[in-house]
Amino acid sequence: MKVNTLVKTACERVGSDDFGADTWQEGLDVLVAALNGEAHLNDLGEQVFVDQIVGYLANRLEVEQWYRGHPEIDDEEIVAPLFGLGLPRTGSTALSFLLACDATRRSLRTWEAGHPCPPPESHSADTDPRIAEAQAGIDMTNEMFPGFVGLLPTSAVGPQECILLMAMDFRSQVFEGMAFIPTYNAWLMHCDMEPAYRFHERVLKLLQWRCPPNRWWLKSPSHMHSIEALNAVYPTARFVITHRDVTEVLPSVCALTEALSSVLCECPDPALLGPHNATLWAEALRRFIVFRDHNDDGRFFDVPFRAMQRDPLSEVERLYGELGHDLSAQSRSRMQTWWEASAAERKATAHEPDRFGLDVPAMRQQFAFYHERFVTS
Repeated sequence: MKVNTLVKTACERVGSDDFGADTWQEGLDVLVAALNGEAHLNDLGEQVFVDQIVGYLANRLEVEQWYRGHPEIDDEEIVAPLFGLGLPRTGSTALSFLLACDATRRSLRTWEAGHPCPPPESHSADTDPRIAEAQAGIDMTNEMFPGFVGLLPTSAVGPQECILLMAMDFRSQVFEGMAFIPTYNAWLMHCDMEPAYRFHERVLKLLQWRCPPNRWWLKSPSHMHSIEALNAVYPTARFVITHRDVTEVLPSVCALTEALSSVLCECPDPALLGPHNATLWAEALRRFIVFRDHNDDGRFFDVPFRAMQRDPLSEVERLYGELGHDLSAQSRSRMQTWWEASAAERKATAHEPDRFGLDVPAMRQQFAFYHERFVTS
């Protein structure tokens, strides 16, 4: 895999070589080096990553094309976005789908996250041909990665993690979920993440330009790693944090990663996943807690996993009350319908920690600072 070839392919596809700010280059160089030297990709894995990287490069080129043609897009404002944080596998995706049932709230939809250009328009947002393309992509993913099926709610028109936007700057955790690339992960943990959020904001402006509403709900656990950079770009942001016992979270995170990476790598080793994820997410939580301790607590709203499972609509109503937002009867009804219809997709599965090199007492000790601070059940 060669960076020059990837870039050339994307430029030829779009018919442009203007990527805007050059912040994307360093991350792409580090990522490709890690994929070539550490990931042990098989032929399928290499093809999947080539397609993915070229796709992100092409998307970035198209975003810049639209800004050149319509500089007024930059006049859009992203005001007081609501970000979902918390560890992975804490019910954050289900909460995202519930909040997406509220028509007054704007989520990043799967179909537009994958192909943000041309920017969506209100009159065709429900019939855009990219919806069918996204659904075909979901179906293909389920066929390629059978172990992934049922681990997360998915929908072409449902909400998607906004780290896909940051992947266009190649500063995103989206890549590490598909391959073991420790060099890239180490770089990502210490690089300047503000450029990725600047481009993230750039894409949100484009997406809302012709397609309101503008009250954004966005979500990704990985924002905890780079919360200071996020806050620099979105100083009016508020945060919803989902919580769950880490001894349940980490084996589930590893199972999700294994379901994707094992198909793409020649010699997957599940025992590497546990220690890696334990270190990664312990650091994320520490960074988030430091940030929270130095900010107005009114910006943060906590949602325990067990409470959500017991009575999701009551938790959503409580959240809306704390936010000072109205939850309409229509939105509440749509949320209830989605929760009941998606029961099979939300079925919890226990995973053995030993398989992933995890020890329950050690996890409890490592994450005692988190369990002692927050209600996780």
